[in-house]
Parts: sequence; structure tokens; C-alpha cells
Amino acid sequence: MPDADVVVLTPDALQHILSALRARGYALVGPTIRDGAIVYDDIEATSDLPCGWTDEQNPASYRLVKRSDCAYFGYAVGPQSWKQFLHPPRQLLWQATRSGDEVEIEASPPVDKPFAFIGVRACELNAIAIQDRVLRVGSHIDPHYAKRRAGNFIVAVNCGTAGGTCFCVSMQTGPAARDGFDIALTEIVGHGEHRLLAEAGSEAGREMLAQVPSRAATDDDLTAGDAVLSETAAAMGREMAADGVRELLLGNLDHPRWDDVAARCLACGNCTMVCPTCFCTSTEDASDLAGVQTSRTRRWDSCFTLDFSYLHGGSVRSGTSSRYRQWMTHKLATWHDQFGTSGCVGCGRCITWCPVGIDITEEVRAIADSEPG
Repeated sequence: MPDADVVVLTPDALQHILSALRARGYALVGPTIRDGAIVYDDIEATSDLPCGWTDEQNPASYRLVKRSDCAYFGYAVGPQSWKQFLHPPRQLLWQATRSGDEVEIEASPPVDKPFAFIGVRACELNAIAIQDRVLRVGSHIDPHYAKRRAGNFIVAVNCGTAGGTCFCVSMQTGPAARDGFDIALTEIVGHGEHRLLAEAGSEAGREMLAQVPSRAATDDDLTAGDAVLSETAAAMGREMAADGVRELLLGNLDHPRWDDVAARCLACGNCTMVCPTCFCTSTEDASDLAGVQTSRTRRWDSCFTLDFSYLHGGSVRSGTSSRYRQWMTHKLATWHDQFGTSGCVGCGRCITWCPVGIDITEEVRAIADSEPG
């Protein structure tokens, strides 16, 4: 029987949603093409979306390719994640101005508008949920993240295209969005009319869908949507045996594979910069030459930088092998101990954007294959 909670939208109806969100005061952010990549940026209309484009991804390789249809979301993921809007690369914490003997301290300005994220993939929803656990709950809440996260409207997209480095199925984070969204779309092209199945995931989502032109989903619509997800799941470019990885890595801290990967790793930190869950930061203080103004800024940092683990007397992790081991074992092993989940969502960005093509799934497999029995 048709699902009463799922409706069918035409591509024009998507524009109705964008217009309605803008009218309600949201800052619209979605995928668009810039500098030869699909990135997340301010958008105003469906004409800003990467209609008819897809991406081809492999280790250390990314390029855009024209599709034979006009799919809005017919790509995997690009070099950016939604983290840049919720946990920005640079965040002003405070600034101070001296006037005579008086000093005025100002906190960082608040966010002007709540964000409406358009085109969030299932792996990225899981990444946002992980960042929520790190930065939004518990006894040490990041107030800047909490403010940016408040009131978000999320339009998710169930994946219809798997990238050559994707492995979300292995991590049980995709390709279908399960929660954390207001509206979830499944784009159907090549099966008759170009249409989008829309499912509400919140009361705000239901209210929005009730205001845009739609029709009830038929059995054929639902079957076509299921086929999109099945084809995507079967086309994953990578695979990771998620069970037992924590024990595997923590039991092989002196494995020779760490030296092997260090011989290839440039310690550039690209993998941490593109990762949607990495959250390490450092702070910088700056003042002008006149001594009138000073400020403190937080910026993204990486466990791959030599200074990140510097303590009095030297760096705790002076070698590339120890820094790569720290990143990978934290991501896949000790993250479970801290936050109750893996720190990896299987998006594959760290593989695509590593300049030497180091593959986290291959590194796990290499250690596992060397295990006796």
C-alpha cells in the first residue's frame, strides 16, 4: 500500500520550498558549482543547484562530469561538509578595544539567521549528530556551535549516486536518511517523469510539505524510490568491516603498517580538514601595532601537525606514523569510548582528498589480513 506520509513533488515544487524557507528568514545553504567542484554555499533558487552534473571520485582524484539528465542531486559529496557552517574554520571568540584607561570587551557577534541546509546526505546527517554529541550536549557545550545549530531546517537527500570512495553502507550511515531531518527527498530520474519523493521528519517538515504542490505517492513511486537506494547501496566504491575494528586497531598499536603508511603520508592534514566529524581546534591571539585592539580567534587544527601535540619540552607525537595512528585509532576505536559511536561515517572524503590516495579502508584491511587465523 502507498505510504501516506510520502508525497511526490515536481522539480518546480522544490523551488516553492526554497522560496518559503527564505520568506521565513532562513539563510539558504546548498550545493552549487564553484572552482571545478560541488561545494556548499549560499543559494537562492534551484537554478543555483548542480543540475545535470555528477562527480567521479577515486583515491586522490576528483572531477566533475556532465550527466545525461537534469538531476539536481546526482553526485556524491564534495570537498566540504556542513561542519564549516556549524563549527567554522575560523571563529572570533572575543575582541577588545582600549580607549585611554578603559577597555571594552565584545563577544563574537551572533548568527544573523538560522540555517536551512538543502541536500544533506545520510552520512552527513550522521556526522552532524556526532558533532552534536561532542559540542552540543554534556557538561562542556560549545556555545558558538549551539547557537549556529539552533533552529536549523534540514532538507536531506537520499543518495542516488555512490562515489568511488564511498562506504556508508559499511558504517550503517546510508544511503537512506533515517532521522535528523525535516524533509527527506529521493530524486527519481530515468524512471518516467523527473520527480522527488518527499518524506516529513518533523512537524516543521509536515507543515512545509502541506504548503507546496504535491500528490500522494503511488506504489510505483515507492518502488522506484526503493530501486534508487538499492542501486546506490550496491554501487559503493569501498567497504569497511566495521565489526571489531576498535579491538583490531587497539591490539595492533605497534603494527609495521603504521610505518608503511607514514612513508606515504605527507602529514598535510587534508583528511582532517575535509572530515565532517573532526573537531580539533587551536586558539590565536592577535593585536594591532597601536596596541588599541586585540582579539582571540579559534581555528581548525589537526592532529597531523607537529605542534598540535606539543608539550613543554617537545611534541608527544614527533613521527608521522604516530600522528597517523592517533588519527585513525581515535576515529575508528577510542571515539567509541568517548562518544559511544565511531567517528567515521563512510563519506570517503579523506580518501578522495588525500593527495597521495591513502585509503583508510585499505589500511584497516591490511592490518586485519595480517592477523593470525
